[in-house]
Amino acid sequence: MLQQPHGDEYVMLRIEGMHCHRCEQAIQRALKANPGVSEAEVDFASGQASVLYDPAQVKVRQLVDAVTQAGYRVSGFSQRQPAGERGEGDKVRG
Repeated sequence: MLQQPHGDEYVMLRIEGMHCHRCEQAIQRALKANPGVSEAEVDFASGQASVLYDPAQVKVRQLVDAVTQAGYRVSGFSQRQPAGERGEGDKVRG
């Protein structure tokens, strides 16, 4: 699990089209190329990517676009904001 630094936000992307571990690596590189992404972990087996990012530097839409440009499809995501900025729970979009 990724550690959430103060001010960073966490998003879990559901990704379609991954066929192997090279796909993981390609998506991870595409996500990390965005300024403001502090960590990105991609898991081929679950079809998901976990990303910690600074929302002042990069938006979820840009992360989705990076995955798309790498040749994959984001089928949905769930997002968590820093503690104290909103109520309990996560935003879930899909």
